[in-house]
Amino acid sequence: MKTDAHRQAIKASYYSIAGNAALAVIKGVTGVFGNSYALIADAIESTTDVFSSLLVLFGLKYSARPADDNHPYGHGRVEPLITFAVVGFLVVSATIIVMESIENIQTPHKIPKPYTLVVLTAIILTKEIFYRFINKKGEETNSSSLKADAWHHRSDAITSLMAFIGIAIALFMGKGYETADDWAALFASGFILYNAYLILRPALGEIMDEHLYDDLVEEIRVISMKEKGVLNTEKCFIRKTGMTYHVDLHVIVNGELSVNEGHEIAHNLKDRLIQEKPELADILIHIEPHNPEHA
Repeated sequence: MKTDAHRQAIKASYYSIAGNAALAVIKGVTGVFGNSYALIADAIESTTDVFSSLLVLFGLKYSARPADDNHPYGHGRVEPLITFAVVGFLVVSATIIVMESIENIQTPHKIPKPYTLVVLTAIILTKEIFYRFINKKGEETNSSSLKADAWHHRSDAITSLMAFIGIAIALFMGKGYETADDWAALFASGFILYNAYLILRPALGEIMDEHLYDDLVEEIRVISMKEKGVLNTEKCFIRKTGMTYHVDLHVIVNGELSVNEGHEIAHNLKDRLIQEKPELADILIHIEPHNPEHA
């Protein structure tokens, strides 16, 4: 089911694709005519970013599909899988930059044109704006793949910054420093690989149902205690599926209540939790009888 969060994430993904495509062209043209191999390598990375953003878009649309007989928990787990693919693109981008930089360092070439610095300044600012916008949408929608896509923009900004520093050194120092921007691009690839790890780690935890949601657990316990008939809460397990969460919650009630009364408390509590926390897709509530000896 396509929620408002899904619609926001998909819209942000379209912006990401358009931005990456435009910047890839600008970087490529400027790199060729401005004698900057670092910019050309940067353009290659932006081209891979377009394909990774398309993957993210596919993942967001697929994860919005409702639960069915084969997928009772929905299709949200495609999100971390797409994140793995995005990380793969980041690693490929870093590898391409390393190979291109090493080759260009060994190839004599002219000092980059001064106007490449102006273009790079605009690119750095644009990519940082894109990073902040996409990352904000990723945080708002709990989308791991959108956050990964945001880091693509940040890594792009880093490589562009390294290229700026390298070209500035080449222009200031003159002859003999023509390859400074290539060394800068080589150095930037290390940042990209590190960012890839930062993106991979939470996605891996998500796919393995790692416990990462202490704050949400506490919120669920506080809300549960507001419900009439709930004496306390016990176990609370959470698994993330895409932009939503599935909860297993054990609730303690008066042991002398009937089955129907216990069922009604569980039903009312589930409605309350989903109303106050819309990101909870489903909640399985287990009723535990109150035992005075264990109180």
